[in-house]
Formats: sequence, C-alpha cells, structure tokens
Amino acid sequence: MGYTLCVLGCGTMGVAVLSGVLASLDAKNSTAFVPQPKWESHTSGTVTPQTLEDESLPSRFIACVSREETARKLGTAFFAAGTLGRSVEIVQGRNVDAVRQSNVVLLCCKPQVASPILSEAGMKEALEGKLLISILAGVTIAQLEAMVLPSTKVVRAMPNTPCKIREGMTVVSSLPPSEQSELERSIILNIFSSIGRCRFLEEKHFDACTALSGSGPAFACIFLEAMADGGVMMGLPRAEALELAAQTLQGAARMTLAGTHPAQLKDAVTTPGGCTIAGLLAMEDGRVRSTIARAIQVATERASELGQPAKK
Repeated sequence: MGYTLCVLGCGTMGVAVLSGVLASLDAKNSTAFVPQPKWESHTSGTVTPQTLEDESLPSRFIACVSREETARKLGTAFFAAGTLGRSVEIVQGRNVDAVRQSNVVLLCCKPQVASPILSEAGMKEALEGKLLISILAGVTIAQLEAMVLPSTKVVRAMPNTPCKIREGMTVVSSLPPSEQSELERSIILNIFSSIGRCRFLEEKHFDACTALSGSGPAFACIFLEAMADGGVMMGLPRAEALELAAQTLQGAARMTLAGTHPAQLKDAVTTPGGCTIAGLLAMEDGRVRSTIARAIQVATERASELGQPAKK
C-alpha cells in the first residue's frame, strides 16, 4: 500500500523535505512500530487506523529536476541516505510523466517558474484529482488554482530553513472540511512532521507566518550573535561564547514548547537586585522588545507584496 510522492523542482527545500520523509520512514522500519489508533471511523468497514497509517505513508518517490548536474548531485546524496534513499527515482526534464505516475505532488520550484511548469502541455490533466502541495513563498492558492483543473486539491505549506536539520516549523493552509479527507490530512501531517512541527492555519495568516517562522531564524541569529558578542566583550573566547548563546536559546525555546510561558521563565531567573534584572533594563532602554515586534510587522507587510504583480 502507500502512495507515490513526486517532488516537482527538487532543490534545497525539496531535498530537505524528502530527506526528512525518508529518515522518518527509516526510523519506523527499524523499530517494532505498532500504530496507535488516532482516528475513529463512524462508517462500518471503511476507515481504520491501520488503513490510514498504511495509505498515508509514501512507498515510491520521484524527484524532478531540470539540469543534469543537479540530477547527478541528487543521485549521490540520496544514494548515501540508505536503502530508501537509493529507491528515489530522479527524473530530469520529464515533469508531466512524473506527475502522471504520482498521487501527491510537492511543488518546490522557484516561485517565478511555477507558471511555466504548471502550464506544460498535459500537466493540468496529469494533476487532475490529485493533491498538490505548494511551498512557494508569495504564491496564493487562488493563483495556483487558476493554473490547474478544478478537481486538483491545492494546499499551501510554508516550511522554514531549520527543516534541513528536522527542526522546522511548517504552517499548512486549511482545506474546507468538505474538501479534505482524514487521509489527506494524515498525508500532509506525515510529510511535514518528519521535518519538525506542523500546524494548520487559514491562508490569511500566511504573511505573518512568513515573517515569524520564515524570516524568524534570521532575527533569532541576530540576537544570538549579539549575545555572543557581549560574551566576547567580557573576555570569553568566540567559539565558547557562540556555544553558550546557542545552547541557552535552544534550552529556553524547548522549555517554552514544553509549556513554560516565556514570561514565567524570565521571572524565574530574575532575582531582586540581581544581574538579570540589570540586563533586562538595559534591553528595555534599547527598545529591544518593540524593535523585534516591529521587525515582524515590517516583514509581514513585505511578505504580502511578494506575490503581487510588479508595479510599472
């Protein structure tokens, strides 16, 4: 059982997603995995947890590229990824044929080449009735739906850079309940949970998500680098200062994800008359909080312009 997954435009992000899926399947295969019931069927003899588990996992992989050099690089990379990696079929210049053989298509090309790819002769028919998941920044569902047949189910997903180390945050657009089955939802979750966390949100929130989780790693790295600079200024070696800063931010983030509110964590280490409150007041003097929040606002506004036609 299982389905065929096609990565259309298998560049950096496509490789990251596909590698995560392969690693997740390898992990499942290497352990005595017994799926736990996660869905309930209200119609006798139709859907069971085991059926969904089997059908929501890919069993065949196709990676589409446009250049021979890229194909060779992918072949080397996936060959090193073990048995499943070696099963990836790398296709050059035959997008329509690859999509025709697939059940789920992950669109990972550059935004500016989406239209030429989806406009290839026979592509609309190849995508008919299938699930098309786009990770293209700034390209809306409405824009994509205008390029395919009405029967193609279009979903947007926005993974961020840390998905390369399977610590990503992916936001996926919600389909109307009438258009999304439990199986499709499970397929989407299995793909993007393999590279980090995954959350469903309405498309209207995507610009803010682009700023917060898409641009966010850059903002976090500015803060991380500034912390390390402070350590160096106070005499720490650069390498150790970076390690301390990075691990500190990672630890605080993990505590937040585990349920500790950031304000609660801050208060827990802020003793009366101590060094933490002195440092916090210095940050407030520099308007750090409002500057960071404004960065998210400005980045959101910019994200809303990405998919718009260029002004003459």
